[in-house]
Amino acid sequence: MKVSVLGCGRWGSCIAWYLDKTGHEVLSCGLPDAPEFIQLKTTRKNDYLSFPESIEVSDDLEYAVNRAEVIIISISSQYLRSYFEDISKYNLDGKIIVLCMKGVEVTTGKRLSQVVGDFVDTSKTPVAVWVGPGHPQDYVKGIPNCMVIDSDNQEVKEKLVSEFTSELIRFYLGTDLIGSEIGAAAKNVIGIAAGMLDGLGYTSLKGALMARGTREIARLIKALGGNEFSAYGLCHLGDYEATLFSPWSHNRKYGEQFVKGVKFEKLAEGVMTSKALYKLGQEYGVDLPIVHAVYEVLFEGSDVEESLRKLFLRSVKEEF
Repeated sequence: MKVSVLGCGRWGSCIAWYLDKTGHEVLSCGLPDAPEFIQLKTTRKNDYLSFPESIEVSDDLEYAVNRAEVIIISISSQYLRSYFEDISKYNLDGKIIVLCMKGVEVTTGKRLSQVVGDFVDTSKTPVAVWVGPGHPQDYVKGIPNCMVIDSDNQEVKEKLVSEFTSELIRFYLGTDLIGSEIGAAAKNVIGIAAGMLDGLGYTSLKGALMARGTREIARLIKALGGNEFSAYGLCHLGDYEATLFSPWSHNRKYGEQFVKGVKFEKLAEGVMTSKALYKLGQEYGVDLPIVHAVYEVLFEGSDVEESLRKLFLRSVKEEF
C-alpha cells in the first residue's frame, strides 16, 4: 500500500518508520523550513529513530498527496483546518485520510474528523482516526502496544486494521468515532493535571485523578452522542499510563514544569484541548471539574494548588 505521512515530528516520523517496517511504500512529507523535516532530510534520523533508505522524504505536498492510497496526517491539531485548505486543492477522491493526532478544534468545538469533513465528501474520501497509547521510544525498542482505528466507514476501518496490524502494534476496530476522538483528545488534559500533581508532590493522587477523569469524560462523550464506555477503552483510560505516568509524555511534563515555573518548549496538545473541552462542557451542560480546573489554571491565572485542592475537596457525593 502506498502511504504518505504528512508531518514528521515525533509521532509522524514513528508512523512512517512503523509502516515501512510492516511492508508499505512510505513517503514522509514535511514543511521545507521545519527543523524536524530538515533534520530528517539531511541525516535521515531524529532524536527517536533512523529512517531506512526505503522511506522517501519530500517537502512536495502535491506529490505526496497524489501518490498516496492512504494519507496519514500527524500535525498539531489546531492547524488541521489551515493545513487542509492546502491539501484539499488536490484530488482526494478514492483516497483514505487517517488522522493521527488528538485534539478538538478550539474555534468551533469540532472533532478533527468533522474538520476534515468540512473539506471532503467522506463518501468519496473516507476519514479514519488512529488513536491509543504508545511512545516512539518504546516502539523502536520492539516494545509492543495496542491501538485503535476508528471510522464511520466499516470497510475502510477493517482494511486499515488488517493492513497495519503487526506483532509490534495490535490494532482494535473502534466502534464509536465520537468517543474515540473525544477520549483521545481529553486524555491529554488529564495528563496535564497529572503533571501538575507531580510538580506539587501529590503523585499519589493520580489514582483518584484517573478514576474521576474517566467518569467525567464518559459524561461528555455521552452528551455528544457517543458511547460513554469508550472512555474506558484504549482511546482514553488505556492511554493513561503513557500520558499520566511516562517520562516521555509531553502533556504530563508540561503540567509538571508549569507548576515549577519552567517553560516547556515542545507541543502539549492538552493545553488548547482544555479550552475546547471547557467550552463543550458549557455548551452541553456537562460537569467537567478536572477540565475546568486545568482551564482555570492555564487561561484564567488561577492558583494551581488552590484549584487542585478544590477539585479533590468537592461536596460529598456518591461515586457512581
